[in-house]
Amino acid sequence: MQRVTFDEFQRDTLKYLNQVEAGESFIIVQADKPIAELKPIINNNKQLRPFGLCAGEFTVTNDFDSLLPEEILNAFEGR
Repeated sequence: MQRVTFDEFQRDTLKYLNQVEAGESFIIVQADKPIAELKPIINNNKQLRPFGLCAGEFTVTNDFDSLLPEEILNAFEGR
């Protein structure tokens, strides 16, 4: 990672921002002490999955949402 003095960054801010936009990262230093890190923001916009992606791969029975038997409900409740 490239080190840039605060004065250099201040003199030519647009140059460094263009480089960050191109994917580079910088550490800004003042008196040989790191004071900031300048890096591109990673875009995490994930594309939505298409509707019906698994169509036809499984079936849901008609009693899918019916009540569970009493012994299974008791097991979930710790009885």
